[in-house]
Amino acid sequence: MGKFEEIIGKILSKRPEISRDELMKMLDKERQKTGGYISDEVLLQMIAAGLGVKVSGETLLPRLLIGTLVPGLGDVTVTGRVVAVFPVKVSSKNGKVKFASMLLADRSGVLRVVFWNDKVDLVESGKIRVGQIVKVVHGYAKEDRWGKVELHIGEKGEVEVNPQDAEAAGYPTIEELATKIGAVDGVRRERRINLLGVVKRFFPSSCFKRQDYSDGKVMRFILADETGEMPVVVWNEKVDEVGFFLKNGVKLHIVNAKVKKGLNGGFEAHVNSGTFIGVFNPSEQTLKICELREGLKNFSVEGSVAGNPMVREVKSSKGELVKLAVFELEDETGKIWVSAWGENAEVAAKLKTGDKITLRNVYVKRGFGEKIEISTKKTTILNKK
Repeated sequence: MGKFEEIIGKILSKRPEISRDELMKMLDKERQKTGGYISDEVLLQMIAAGLGVKVSGETLLPRLLIGTLVPGLGDVTVTGRVVAVFPVKVSSKNGKVKFASMLLADRSGVLRVVFWNDKVDLVESGKIRVGQIVKVVHGYAKEDRWGKVELHIGEKGEVEVNPQDAEAAGYPTIEELATKIGAVDGVRRERRINLLGVVKRFFPSSCFKRQDYSDGKVMRFILADETGEMPVVVWNEKVDEVGFFLKNGVKLHIVNAKVKKGLNGGFEAHVNSGTFIGVFNPSEQTLKICELREGLKNFSVEGSVAGNPMVREVKSSKGELVKLAVFELEDETGKIWVSAWGENAEVAAKLKTGDKITLRNVYVKRGFGEKIEISTKKTTILNKK
């Protein structure tokens, strides 16, 4: 007897009120929900769990691409890069239950993930940060008020930051996820996009009356990158949010904005409550060693010290003696040399093999033997965990 028939037998024996035909209809319904991306064996395990039937042996949790998720799917595993983290909020229904959310992305799309109960601490404590790879297990998919799918993490859910079974190189960086403004002409209307750009000018907000006579707000600004410029329209509560940081010359990170045709025939990006918008801070991105390449700037990296640092004094270009500490850093994806200068060299000098550290706001350059290495600067923060 194969595994498929074994699971069917266990379900029917534990739930005799369900016929085989009814069970096959349940299976067919789940197939339609998941678009054929999950095997029948895994779907049966999910059905069994929903019916309260324990299936012995290893549970096969479906790890899906974000773009394949549909509402109603339970016990799901997804992995992606964190592209936005929203502040903790209190539910409007009873004013007591807290929840938080983030936007998770892979190469198939962007997904809102909602944390409930004790899982909110992951956001509140700062454990989950933009740029990290995160795996979510035992999530359940629901439809939001706009008809889009979102994933909820409750008491049974599990969240793993930088999981060992996920290759960071397989997930796009923040920059790679952003659509260049010059390429927006080729994007479908109403599609959600991500943007990175500098504010060239902005205009005062204005109020308006909705159809239900409630008050609304709207404001506009012009966003620019090296390929062009684009109007951005900000709606309602997001107007007050951007007011804290919006100014000419600031670089913004916009995730999940909607593309629409403007009055002048060009395209606009629309920002609403489902959109993340904030000042772009590359140093918030935590990259894996395998993702590093020459020219990367202002990012974070975590790992273990692979050998005791070598400390010496060298002459700077100004003829001054500067302390330099050199050591090798490793994570599960590889190894790289680190050159820590000045005050960071003094911190690095106290490190030992095996120490776990975080380096924030560093850059990558060519070093000895033309190999890439991480280098610190005055604004770098080196912390031992």
